Amino acid sequence: MTEKKIKLTANVSSANPSAIKPILERIVGGSGSIKPTSDGFDINAEFKGESAKVFNRMLLSELRRAEKKTRLRSEWISEGTIEKYFDYVLKQTRKA
Repeated sequence: MTEKKIKLTANVSSANPSAIKPILERIVGGSGSIKPTSDGFDINAEFKGESAKVFNRMLLSELRRAEKKTRLRSEWISEGTIEKYFDYVLKQTRKA
């Protein structure tokens, strides 16, 4: 498969935000921004890869290894398609 440019906008909430912050910094790194909120973080980033589903699963799995009570509400935009996820579940797919 070809690599696509995938843009992420997400809200991560957690019972222990300080535990997940280093993981977010490692994954997002220089490809985006991480802004603290009252119960977690807002993320904007860009990645290159095969699919939003793979990135979403990888991101949430990494975060939950550090803190089990972590929730991810994400929107992935790639090639004119928007995919919205709540945790691991795809909730909506639509054209941009």
